[in-house]
Amino acid sequence: MKNIININKDNFDVNVIQSKCPVLVDFWAEWCGPCKMMSYNLNEISKEFIDKIIIAKINIEENQDFLQKYDIRSIPTLILFKQDIILGKIMGVISIEQIKEFIYKNI
Repeated sequence: MKNIININKDNFDVNVIQSKCPVLVDFWAEWCGPCKMMSYNLNEISKEFIDKIIIAKINIEENQDFLQKYDIRSIPTLILFKQDIILGKIMGVISIEQIKEFIYKNI
């Protein structure tokens, strides 16, 4: 099971809101250097969380509606969802250990 997926406005509801397990959504952009560091960190932790969460990446350049909907003021931003409930939100690059702590604290 691959637990890092790319999503967009067309499949957000199916992959996040209707998901039975928590989904960690990474809001990012191609031009964002810190987003690339966060992507590396998420790839590093993905195997540890394969049976616990899904990691979803959404490019805000192609899906700008989400900026206002989820009050995204800077990227990268991580939001942990359990269906339509936001369990936690964090902005900026964080370390692998901080990502793990954020997930365990909120799931």
